Amino acid sequence: MESVSAAATAGQGLAGRLPALLAVAAVARHGSFTRAASAAGVSTSALSQTVRALEAQLGVRLFNRTTRRVALTEAGAQFLARVHPALAEIEAAFDALDASRDEPAGTLRINLPRVASELLVLPHLAEFMERHPQIRLELALDDGFADLVGEGFDAGIRLGESVAPGMVAVPIGGPIRIVVVGAPRYFRRRARPATPDDLAAHDCLHYRFATGGVYRWEFAQPDDPQRVFDVLTEGRFVTNDLRTMVRAAEQGVGLLHVVEDYVRASLDDGRLVPVLESWCPSFPGFYLYTAGRAQLPPKLRAFIDFLREKREGA
Repeated sequence: MESVSAAATAGQGLAGRLPALLAVAAVARHGSFTRAASAAGVSTSALSQTVRALEAQLGVRLFNRTTRRVALTEAGAQFLARVHPALAEIEAAFDALDASRDEPAGTLRINLPRVASELLVLPHLAEFMERHPQIRLELALDDGFADLVGEGFDAGIRLGESVAPGMVAVPIGGPIRIVVVGAPRYFRRRARPATPDDLAAHDCLHYRFATGGVYRWEFAQPDDPQRVFDVLTEGRFVTNDLRTMVRAAEQGVGLLHVVEDYVRASLDDGRLVPVLESWCPSFPGFYLYTAGRAQLPPKLRAFIDFLREKREGA
């Protein structure tokens, strides 16, 4: 992606502007000229010059730049919101061409939480990459909720209940179970809870979302699994990293509310012990979701089929 002058951009019409539009979308997605340039395989200065040339031609500043942060201006955000659908259509056109190939190809960008990455993708990553050598896979670990279209993702992975209305969602795994666990050393000094109400007297490990909210623990009535309720727990340790929470639980810092498969090894070797098991039923697991297309591109279809194959064979 070479830099272009304002005069050249103006003279070449849309064809001349397309590299600049792609550059603007990339910088907005990455929030950085350096990261966007690295992803595109060009120099930071070339990318910056391309964007500045477009700004000069338009007579509008698209980005506010400081030494620490790059963000769209109001005009830039409005402009990109109108440009994105057209860029998505162009990408869809290339995807349609890929459908005529025997082998799925292209860059596949997936936004997913850490737990989904570690349970569904990482155990089989090498096999997927070997099976599809023409796919370039980019995983963005994000425990929040991404704007798939605005940030240029092909799809996201979330628990079914977290998928926003209007998205096209495809199940990629069977039911999963949330468990409450603690270390033996924790239970040597604290009685095991018999009901979720007993958690008020326990130290519970808290997960904080990027939005600032703290995850509320969910349970279901033992005699009626459809009656789901959440509990406001207390605790002295808060983090935004699941692996850190597991380590803290293993050290006896407090009780943890977590996907059972994520702590399977710790349960099997006794580092963690489950409690409140009758209050923790299974529920629908992870879904891959997209903003909606009439037909999934081959690279995404290959990814979905692969995850389903591995989950069914587990």
